[in-house]
Order: sequence, then C-alpha cells, then structure tokens
Amino acid sequence: MRICLVAREFPPEGAGIGYYVYYLSKKLLKRGHEVIVITRGRPGRTTRDFVDGITVFRVTFFPFYPFHILLHGLFVNKLIRQLESQLDIIHLHSPIVPPVETSLPVITTFHSPCKRAFKKNYRDTRNLHSLAEKLQSMLVYSFLEFKILKLSKKITSVSSSVNEEMREYGLTPHEITVVGNAVDEQFFTPKQNAIRTNPYVLFVGFFRPGKGLFDLIECAKKVCDKRPDVRFFLCGGGSLLGSLRTEVMKKRLEKQVIFFGHANRSRLVKLYQNATLLVQPSYHEGLSTVVLEAMSCGLPVVANDIPGNRTVISSGFNGILVSPKSPKSLADAILKLLNDDNLRKEIGKAARTTVEENYSWDKITQKVIDCYQALLQQ
Repeated sequence: MRICLVAREFPPEGAGIGYYVYYLSKKLLKRGHEVIVITRGRPGRTTRDFVDGITVFRVTFFPFYPFHILLHGLFVNKLIRQLESQLDIIHLHSPIVPPVETSLPVITTFHSPCKRAFKKNYRDTRNLHSLAEKLQSMLVYSFLEFKILKLSKKITSVSSSVNEEMREYGLTPHEITVVGNAVDEQFFTPKQNAIRTNPYVLFVGFFRPGKGLFDLIECAKKVCDKRPDVRFFLCGGGSLLGSLRTEVMKKRLEKQVIFFGHANRSRLVKLYQNATLLVQPSYHEGLSTVVLEAMSCGLPVVANDIPGNRTVISSGFNGILVSPKSPKSLADAILKLLNDDNLRKEIGKAARTTVEENYSWDKITQKVIDCYQALLQQ
C-alpha cells in the first residue's frame, strides 16, 4: 500500500501525535508499505526531507490564530493533488489537522476530540495566547472536525474513552474502531540497578490550559513543605510558561521547580529513568503517550482520574489515580510514593508489564493495517 499520513507535528519537533505518526510510519515501512508524511512547516515554501527513511513534507504554515488551520489546509490540499496518483489511502491524525480534498479513501484517527477538550480545558484563559487557543478550539470542533468526519470513510481512535467522547459528534462507540496507542518499549526501558539519590517528580508535556499545571505548582508547594529535598522537573514549553514562572516565584519555589524546556528522545528517556515518579495533572487526555513512555520505563505515575487515564492505569496496581483539580490529592499521592520505596518498585514493575503486554507498536500497527485493507476493499 501507498499511504499518506497527515498530522500537525512530526519529529524532531512536536510530541505525542508526532511520535505516534513517526513510530507507525517506521513499522509500516518495515512491513513493505510506502509512506509519506505531511505535517506543518514554516512560513515560506514547502520542504521535503527524510527522517529515518520516511519521506516528510513540511508544508507552509503561518501561525495566524485561529484561522491558521484553514490557511495551512490550502497548501496541504495543493500538495495532495500533486501526490494523489502516487497514493492509495490518506490517514488523518486529529486534532488540529485540515480537512483534505481528495478522491482517495480517507481514514481518520482521533487522538483527543476538540469538543470535549474545549469544555474541559479552556475555561481559564490567563493570557492572549490562551484566548487564541480557546478560539481555535471553538473553530475546530464547530467546523473542521465535523467536516473531517463527513469526508472520512473510516473512523478510528486511540482509546475506548475517546469513542465515548465522540458521542458529542453524533457517533456511537461501535461505529469507531479502537486501534490504540503504543510506545517503543525497546527504547523506553527501565534503568538497570537504578540508584536515585536526588529525588525528583517529573512532568512532561505542553504548558497549555487544561494540563493542570497551576494545580501542579500548588501541589509542589505542599510536597516541598514536607519534603524539602524533592524537586519538580517540568519538561516542555508552551503558552503558559511565563505565567507558570510567575506562580513559582510567588510561592518561592525557584529552587524546587525546574523548567527544563523541550527534551529530545535520548534526554527524555534519561529523565524518565532517573525520576522518582511521573505526575500527569491533565483535565483531559485521549491515551497519553507520555504516560505510556513513563510506564514503559518502570516509572510510577500519579495522574488525574479521567477516562483516558483509566484506560491504562488501574489505581494502586500500576499507577495512582486522584481526583481532578485537587492539588492536595496530587500531593498526598506523591508523598505516599516518595515515602514508600517498596510501593514505588511494585507499581513501577506492574506498569512496565502493562506496556509490554498491551501497548507495543507491532500490535497497534497490525490493527491499523487491518483498517486500511478493509477500507480499500469497500
């Protein structure tokens, strides 16, 4: 098969969805399929490069919020018209991708529907960029996602919780195929004979509304008051960075809360391997790649009790789930793990086993290929 995958991001830039498309592309190539990826570029002309054998078109992109997706779509569709004769299928990865104009069959994987994310994430707009993201979400779920659903001949998702959320678009869960999410369990591995002398709690992700980061800063204050030896490493970046730095200074946590910026894969795996635990305070997730990566490294995870996290975490067994929007609950769970070495080891071991048994890329890729073949036979 000749497959074109379209996503908003792709390595070396980006995070969750970008790496999902990266690993899926590598597995498809290994199985003998031809793969092209279309993603966002920069203002100016479209460029083509090669990433580990994958042909990647980085298409002209202007960050004119909230209409950047529509504008980007003009350039994406121009490229697809040029490539159409070389392809068999188009695979969109939503959210925040443009609808495509093509005669080819289209399959769409929903990672996190914008309609639910808008309700959960964007009530608090602390700066102009947050307001722009709110407008973007309104535009996406009111127009673009419905258009994508209309043009798609097959809808898939990364988790059963996403299927439930798609009810808000008029779909029932049985109309959507769960292909799942995965992690490179051979790269994200536990550190052998790890000795952690400087405990730290790790967060990895975008600094955006809905990620629960102000809850995390409040939680850090509560934890550090009782365990002044503990630090919080925040790995990532985004629109809330300035506001978060201000909040850290207000709480006098400059020595305890460290902003790491973006990390490449080699640095990221070391951060996971040497951390004491991962915290994920998001209000909404599909099936978090970060959570899977951390679990694959044998790292205990403390996360909010939301549908996407319940898909993979059984609280008390392979992670701990807490009440959303509760800094105290986060702090209590973190302190419990910090103070109990045996519990951390047991949960971390169970987390690794969960990934090995259920979230390998070989299993996910076969599910996707089955969807492709069924679509082409229609």
